[in-house]
Amino acid sequence: MSLPDIRFSQRRHQASVQSIAYLMKQGLESRNVISLAAGFVDEVTLPVSLVREAIADILTDDPDGHSVLQYGTTAGLGPLRDNLLKHMARLEKCSATDLNVTTNEIVVTSGSQQLLQHLSDALFDPGDICLVAAPTYFVFLGTLNGVGARTIAVDTDENGMCMDALEAELTNIEQAGDLNRVKMIYLVSSFENPSGVTLVDDRRKQVVEIAKRWSKEQRILILEDAAYRELRYEGEDGPSIWINDETRQHVILAQTFSKSFSPGIRVAYGVLPRDLVPAIHDVKGNFDFGSPNLNQRIVSHAIQSGKYEQHVAGLQSSYRVKRDAMLTAADEFFSDLPGVSWLRPNGGLYVWMTLPDEIKTGFESPLFRHATKTENVMYVPGDIAYPKDSPLQKKCQMRLSFGVEAPDTIREGMRRLSQAVRHVM
Repeated sequence: MSLPDIRFSQRRHQASVQSIAYLMKQGLESRNVISLAAGFVDEVTLPVSLVREAIADILTDDPDGHSVLQYGTTAGLGPLRDNLLKHMARLEKCSATDLNVTTNEIVVTSGSQQLLQHLSDALFDPGDICLVAAPTYFVFLGTLNGVGARTIAVDTDENGMCMDALEAELTNIEQAGDLNRVKMIYLVSSFENPSGVTLVDDRRKQVVEIAKRWSKEQRILILEDAAYRELRYEGEDGPSIWINDETRQHVILAQTFSKSFSPGIRVAYGVLPRDLVPAIHDVKGNFDFGSPNLNQRIVSHAIQSGKYEQHVAGLQSSYRVKRDAMLTAADEFFSDLPGVSWLRPNGGLYVWMTLPDEIKTGFESPLFRHATKTENVMYVPGDIAYPKDSPLQKKCQMRLSFGVEAPDTIREGMRRLSQAVRHVM
């Protein structure tokens, strides 16, 4: 007699479509395929010697060595949060005092994705609304879907989310009687995943003003995902969205060391409005009691020693070469293809390419099948970076990553991809 089926929860079904799992599996296992899809960092740049040195220093001090192998606190390691204030002040080009926060508003998490999950669990009931850029980070779209949130895409251009379009969406929501369901505006502020676009400074100020003005029935929070902030290859760093909120009550700043240091260590942090902190502590406390203590100590050691900054400078130089290799290859292999265009990012890990409307790029498309099965090259279909059924969704775009492969391999991958596009054309 066969066993009865397992009855899964509604949340399990809401979270069932995970494109990231498929892409990561293919990126790790398909060694004969050139991956212009995986958002991984370059293994050659990972700070092996720096981490080895940090661990040796930490464990040489016997009492300290024992303590870092013990459980930590939910909020995170105290010395790391002290160093994070100094790190933030350096990025914002101000003093730690000028930040106008304390370590009490900082929560350390195991990667920024964990922070995004905890915020979603703490803030969203089914039917609550999150406004996002079109396109946006597709993994967070899955997280929002998993908690039953309603996601509304807002039009963007080469300068990031359009503030007029944001105002128009909020007006539409208010007229529909749903303004009380708006909980969040989500923005990847620098070198966005997937588009590589950076929100310009004047819009960073405007979005804070808009969130404050539209907080008529409840506070609307801005979640600034700054995962790629330190991966800048051209131009000058500007202020965060968060620093523009003088009250420190409307913007959540999420930053991670996964891209700038090591994804295997899984250390990230959030700077939260003071009255949101207890809720995130409660959610995180129920989840894991606190992020790994030793990993936090490694990151703290790297920042305090000054070697973290040196590592990031080397990382910027390495990725600049790879970005330039991808853009040069795009010029070489795609310039003669009618209707094909791409953005030129000043940082991050991605180039966003748009094909003619009639050429679909999705997982089931002829292009994706030919690229992966015949040309042995992978990309991320752009349609997954939009909320499902959004009127702004385009099905002819793709995200190309230069993070993993070497410059020569990037060029060959772009050549193969152009062959696939020519084939379907």
